Amino acid sequence: MSMAVAATPLPNLPALPTLPKKRMPAGQPRDWYESHNRRLKAMRLAIALLHSGVYTPDRATDRRIRLVAEQIGVHRPSETTCRLVRALI
Repeated sequence: MSMAVAATPLPNLPALPTLPKKRMPAGQPRDWYESHNRRLKAMRLAIALLHSGVYTPDRATDRRIRLVAEQIGVHRPSETTCRLVRALI
């Protein structure tokens, strides 16, 4: 038996500690850098969504993902990035 859970507003998300940034390896094709940065962004968004109580991909709508991105100071994600976030959750 499954219980319906009411949608709750997103809480104020705390600043989460991050690892120090490393330099990107030189000599890779541009597509590699774009893909790498997209995956990093999607991971940050997925972690923030999990901290805010979104545990299933069906509750991670594009609108909610973009709202969380705004709250944590990340540029507005594209549809492709939103799909990747849902795949990570």
